[in-house]
Amino acid sequence: MKREDAISRITAIAERAAAPAGIEIVEVELKGSGHNHLLRIYIDKPEGVTHADCERISRDVEAVLDVEDPIPGSYELEVSSPGLERKLGTWRDWQRFTGKKVKVVLKEPLESAAADSRKVALKHFDGVIARAEEVGRSGDQRVTVELPGGANVTFPFEQVDRANLKFDW
Repeated sequence: MKREDAISRITAIAERAAAPAGIEIVEVELKGSGHNHLLRIYIDKPEGVTHADCERISRDVEAVLDVEDPIPGSYELEVSSPGLERKLGTWRDWQRFTGKKVKVVLKEPLESAAADSRKVALKHFDGVIARAEEVGRSGDQRVTVELPGGANVTFPFEQVDRANLKFDW
């Protein structure tokens, strides 16, 4: 079975286990090769993840994996919170975390006006998610991030290469 197919099956299993508890599956990673794999499942919920949540998902997912066996050989299962600086991978993440600090890397540089009216190409930047909205009849998904200094940059959601929340330590 291909790695992507195994991850897809494991994600579906984890989502079925998490749904009754109101837990979101943020990401499923399958690392390693041959007969030794590391399976990581990141979970979240609005009020935060507890150790008991991790134990519950681990126990429930492992029981189904033992029956369905989508991973060849042995594996080690880890279930944890995505952390304070979690990835923003889905459109729903952008909507949920509006008003939060974020670090963004775009696929292509985006031309934007600098504070002194010069044009600058932005590809990597930090700011606060000001809006995540669907625009027009086609429902194009657009994100607006307020940069330090007050300027806004708006970009299509599909242009995001990677992004994560940014926590001020």
